[in-house]
Amino acid sequence: MSADNQLTPRQRDDLRIIAAMIIPASDEYKVPGADDAAIQADILATLGRDTGLVAAALDHLARLAGMPFADLEPTARDGVAQEFRKHGGAAAATLVRVVLQCYYRDDRVLRSLGLELRAPFPKGYVLPDGDWSLLDPVKARGGSLRRAP
Repeated sequence: MSADNQLTPRQRDDLRIIAAMIIPASDEYKVPGADDAAIQADILATLGRDTGLVAAALDHLARLAGMPFADLEPTARDGVAQEFRKHGGAAAATLVRVVLQCYYRDDRVLRSLGLELRAPFPKGYVLPDGDWSLLDPVKARGGSLRRAP
């Protein structure tokens, strides 16, 4: 069963509306919002193991609204979204992560950021050196995992 068959039509409508609130379209940067049809299709096609939490988040959003979120007056959506953000927990965090990951792999968005349209492997991307001391607590724990041969 594909992910878009696992979300109800109401949930898909609510997903589109909340996604647009998370990342609205920008004329200045010439990028679509996260409610764009191609980005929404990517979200639905790749939900996979996150489907349950995303569905739970959308149901929570609808409960807070007292109706399907998409049916709520646009002026009332912000208040409901703020409450959802405060009390949505892991389900809300998963919904936001899914929207962000699909948005930032859209070719139009990558172009607007000046990134080359390619997979990160095999060329890789150069990352600036960070503070490697942040890994000290992990190293101090010792080897609790099986070593590769």
